[in-house]
Amino acid sequence: MKCSYACGSSEHLIARRAFLGGVATGLGASALNLGTLVQPAAARNLVSQQKRVLCFFMSGGLSQLESWDPKPGADTGGPFRAIPTSVPGIHLSELLPHTAQQMHHLALVRGLNTSEDDHGKGRYLMEKGRRKMPGIQYPHFGAVSAKALGTEELALPGYIHITPGGGGGTSNDAAYLGPKYASVVLGNGNPPQNSVRPKAVAEDSATRRQKFRQRVNDHFARNRRTAETDAYTESYEQARRLMERRELFDVSQEPEKDQERYGRHDFGRHCLLARRLLEADVPFVQVSHSNYDTHNENFNFHLEQVSEFDISFAALVADLADRGLLDHTLIVVMSEFGRTPRINHYYGRDHWSKAWSVVLGGCGVQRGAAVGKTNERGTEVVDGEVDHGALFHTYLSAVGLDSTGEFDLGGRKMPMADPAATPITELLA
Repeated sequence: MKCSYACGSSEHLIARRAFLGGVATGLGASALNLGTLVQPAAARNLVSQQKRVLCFFMSGGLSQLESWDPKPGADTGGPFRAIPTSVPGIHLSELLPHTAQQMHHLALVRGLNTSEDDHGKGRYLMEKGRRKMPGIQYPHFGAVSAKALGTEELALPGYIHITPGGGGGTSNDAAYLGPKYASVVLGNGNPPQNSVRPKAVAEDSATRRQKFRQRVNDHFARNRRTAETDAYTESYEQARRLMERRELFDVSQEPEKDQERYGRHDFGRHCLLARRLLEADVPFVQVSHSNYDTHNENFNFHLEQVSEFDISFAALVADLADRGLLDHTLIVVMSEFGRTPRINHYYGRDHWSKAWSVVLGGCGVQRGAAVGKTNERGTEVVDGEVDHGALFHTYLSAVGLDSTGEFDLGGRKMPMADPAATPITELLA
């Protein structure tokens, strides 16, 4: 179904999320065989020191005026009030009351100017830190994180994307880093497709088949190994490991009270799944929430969607803090752009990249900070202007990486981030 309020670009020819989807209940322990993880105090003793990233992508273009940078009373401000947060002097939209109570774990970047109002190009530069250029594809933030933060011992993919749409398919979002670091997409938060052993194949038979395959594969690789055969082998092994850990994707194993706190809707289930993946040391988890492309009825749609986001996001931030995971997890809430201060004749807001906001939090970030400022109508940045390149450097620096570092690709050096940009130093802890 096409969203009638959206701009009609190809990025938005998708179905809206099932708003009232039920979640099966259950009281099973964590799928990691670490049942004590449901207790925050015990989790603090078990938490891994590995750095990880949790990225929320607000597909379509979240309005900064109805979220992170409200302008109540201005002719551009809209109908919603600004409310105080857990950080004195910082206010958010009244649509985010739960997130407001977690502001001391977060930081605002209110001076963003990316100068790109196209959905596809805007998403590209926000997720890859560079503008699209002919003849070259840059890797997604998730692929960079998977390669730089992952370990060879990790049994799970390094980059998992939880999306309200369909899963499966192929992706080249790792670009020159190779398919090993490309995203594994969990459509509607469901386990990877075809990840259950056929009932007709007994477990011992499957084990024998696997051992035989490995022997034949190793023999072939000794004589005819290529980049293509390596990619195939890695894809097969990744699929096999996913089958062994399939129970990790079953959020019904979480306590009933957690399922209730996160919300009885798809996005709540997706956030709960993200927490399980982070507990399993997945280096990069992205959760998409859609659709914010509100050219029509901006205020009604934000009232629904931001309110849904608020409950689940705040519960996840609080849990990461309580379980000791936030000190090792970078949180990023981004979009492809913001929305116009001007309200159009359909009571909507259009695409706006000249003055908008993103949110960071967790490890390596000055918590409770607000960097950058827009004018009283929200039409332009008046202090601390930054762009996508500076943000990408900041993300990498926050998780302890040298953002000026390079990947060695068969002797060719490829910068991890745009060499022309630098981190936002006042945002780093």
